Amino acid sequence: YLTHTPGAYLGSCRYKLPADLDSEVYPAIFDNFREMNIGYFLYVGGNDSMDTIRKLSDYAIVKGHKQKFLGVPKTIDNDLALTDHTPGFGSAAKYIAASTKEVIRDALGLTYKKEMITVMEIMGRNAGWLTGAAALAKTEECEGPDLIYLPEIAFDVEDFLAKVKELLQKKSSIVIAVSEGIKLADGRYVCELSGGGDYVDAFGHKQLQGTAAYLAGFLGAEIGCKTRSVEFSTLQRSASHMASRVDIEEAFMVGGAAVKAADEGYNGNMVVIDRVSDDPYMSSAGIYDVHRIANEEKLVPREWVNKEGNYVTKDFIDYVKPLIQGDYQPIMVNGLPRHLVLDMKKK
Repeated sequence: YLTHTPGAYLGSCRYKLPADLDSEVYPAIFDNFREMNIGYFLYVGGNDSMDTIRKLSDYAIVKGHKQKFLGVPKTIDNDLALTDHTPGFGSAAKYIAASTKEVIRDALGLTYKKEMITVMEIMGRNAGWLTGAAALAKTEECEGPDLIYLPEIAFDVEDFLAKVKELLQKKSSIVIAVSEGIKLADGRYVCELSGGGDYVDAFGHKQLQGTAAYLAGFLGAEIGCKTRSVEFSTLQRSASHMASRVDIEEAFMVGGAAVKAADEGYNGNMVVIDRVSDDPYMSSAGIYDVHRIANEEKLVPREWVNKEGNYVTKDFIDYVKPLIQGDYQPIMVNGLPRHLVLDMKKK
């Protein structure tokens, strides 16, 4: 059942380790390792998790501890450096592309003799990999989204309004994909224009929400037509029924490579995915020093976004398309998917 269960099965941690290796936190952690007879610590996650691996491996080396620390990539944001992509991204991209097609189809059914604008909000604080995946919805029977805005490009509200008005001269249904983290030229998040974004987590990240709602309200007031906002939210990372087979197989690949690397004595490293070829698609596992990865963000290249900054290019689509291939059908019981459940009481 594990291959059919969302990754949240493993649990999560949002604790930020101190930068000062002399902090009293570290001896307590290593006391726990010793008491539990833990010799290898493999941490699954994204940028913040790789920073944790960096700090723990540095402390172990400085203090002469024998434990080995390795990072295993897993983040739907796809923003880890050096790896071609990360497990989780392909399945999330597949879900976003499929859901975008469904939103477009639904909107077309509601725009007979009237105009409507739909704004979809997709995860992505600083990197627009997920939002760009909405472009995969453009197929022979679907036009795809009309506009796509990524956080890598400064967002101009007036240019946005002008482009939407221009599109409404040609068609009655407009569907727009925006990253939750799109910012104005002055650095403010668009969602902050509505007064949101006050909560900050342990890693200093503002909570981003309401971007699509704000823009839908703004367009409704300026243009005077029906608007709606659609926030994909946590469905993007939990919809295991839409998993990509390529993604599942690569998740197993990097996990196995991490165990092998730990057994071979690696410490302070992260497993990466190297793309071997596109046609046919092939990949392999490599390993890099986590110091070259932690706290570095891999953003969508500027050349993979069009000149106007409101859509992705063919290079972006060609990069993502192999990662969404294949299905991994859920195990159905009484018409619903069956998941593996971790009994926390036994811990």
